[in-house]
Amino acid sequence: MTETNSPDAAPRAEGSSPLVLRPLSFADPLRWLALGWNDFRRAPALGLFYGLCFVIMGWSLLKAFEHAPAYVLGLSGGFLLTGPALCLGMYRTSQRLENGEKVDWGDSLLAWQTRTGQLAIFGFVLLVLEMVWARATLVVFAVTFDGMPDFKGSLLALLDPENISFIIAWVLLGLLFATLIFAVSVVSIPMLLHRPTDAITAGLTSMRLVLTQTPVMLWWAFLISSLVVLAMLPGFAGLLVVGPVLGHASWHAYRAAVAD
Repeated sequence: MTETNSPDAAPRAEGSSPLVLRPLSFADPLRWLALGWNDFRRAPALGLFYGLCFVIMGWSLLKAFEHAPAYVLGLSGGFLLTGPALCLGMYRTSQRLENGEKVDWGDSLLAWQTRTGQLAIFGFVLLVLEMVWARATLVVFAVTFDGMPDFKGSLLALLDPENISFIIAWVLLGLLFATLIFAVSVVSIPMLLHRPTDAITAGLTSMRLVLTQTPVMLWWAFLISSLVVLAMLPGFAGLLVVGPVLGHASWHAYRAAVAD
């Protein structure tokens, strides 16, 4: 269903009943990516700006934590899984394109101002989860190795069969936090931008979507993870395009999954 309200329209009170979730198919995530690519092509300058921000943040992350590789491994995943909080401008751009309105740079960059309080609450929760993930990763490194290895040593440790217990612990830890962050945030932040709802309702709706349509959402998570990993390989350069496309696609995932 196409949304016809302007993003500047006055919010209406939500009812007390749970939001209706639409049934999804395995073809839908591919359609969301196609729609995301289409939005990127319709507003390429804005998309490249956000993509460049992703690339710079990736470089900054490596530079800041080059002597603490455990933080890099943990925060890289957390940073990319909290992408919805960093994609508000792309959500607003997709919303305006959907409504047939002109893309506005100022409106995109300041999209957070429309729901500052609720977005801040949700962003804080994601930040805490990310930092706990990073700290837990550091603990796993500390109890496994005699001192902290350098970045190359960390990568080699992940590939060494002798460190199988460490590898299993690190992977399970990552899966736990990745699943939690994905479940809470997959549609919640575009929902907060689009609807006059609260952070708790948005997070619970997102989790309900993942729990009730798990196979499709796992497929969507796999696509996101695969594209992000591929984009990171050439020095984060691939995020220049993959980042904004996934941001736009996430807006369409929300619009397809949550009924008006």
